[in-house]
Amino acid sequence: MSEQITVKTMAEFTAEGKQPEILFWVGSAGSYDDRAKKISRAFVKILNKANVEFAVLGSEESCTGDVAKRAGNEFLFQMQAMMNIEVLNGYEIKRIVTCDPHSFNTLKNEYPGLGGNYDVVHHTQYIKELLDGGRLSLEGQVYKEKRITFHDPCYLGRANSVFDAPREVLKKTNANILEMKRHKKDALCCGAGGAQMFKEPEKGDMDINVLRTKDALETNPNIIATGCPYCNTMMTDGIKAHEKEESVTVLDVAELIANSI
Repeated sequence: MSEQITVKTMAEFTAEGKQPEILFWVGSAGSYDDRAKKISRAFVKILNKANVEFAVLGSEESCTGDVAKRAGNEFLFQMQAMMNIEVLNGYEIKRIVTCDPHSFNTLKNEYPGLGGNYDVVHHTQYIKELLDGGRLSLEGQVYKEKRITFHDPCYLGRANSVFDAPREVLKKTNANILEMKRHKKDALCCGAGGAQMFKEPEKGDMDINVLRTKDALETNPNIIATGCPYCNTMMTDGIKAHEKEESVTVLDVAELIANSI
């Protein structure tokens, strides 16, 4: 039986004449991809547990335009962005939290130029805030002594220098956190960024995601943790390519925390 989760839309908050603490930007992957939906649910479970008043846009949320922009279609990007900004400004949104570093980067760095100014936070930063503020506490020792290596998503790490929040959150699980040779500023891409997710790889010796998974497997982990739905897909495919599905799992930081509360 699936747990009952409570999610209100921005329209419902407005009808009650209230403003939520945060807007949870679900993103395309978190809305439509079956694997990424589990990350969205895990994050909602965390928000409910911490009694955070949050809303989603629901059917009013559209793609941020990240993929169009990376693929070179600036016109489409601006159309998508302007539509979203109109909705966000209409609701007087101040603070946005998202599980997708691509949405995070676009909303944070590219929307201000088009009139969309918000305090944009990645979900690992927000979970850290909840833990630090005492609104969330981890129980049980689900991952005690487990070996976890964290893969830095490009648009979280190298593009926005968010390196510590996900690691500090992971440490709270009492697992052994292991670093790959290439990590933080030197981390290797999972291979999905820049709209590469939606096309076949070019010819070469090895797919990027298989190479990146090799980096992770060298730490001999039980779990590869990440903070991006696209990285999750690529690393999961990498695990299959290395035939390690029996021994290694790929989980988002939100899932690890949701399982620990």
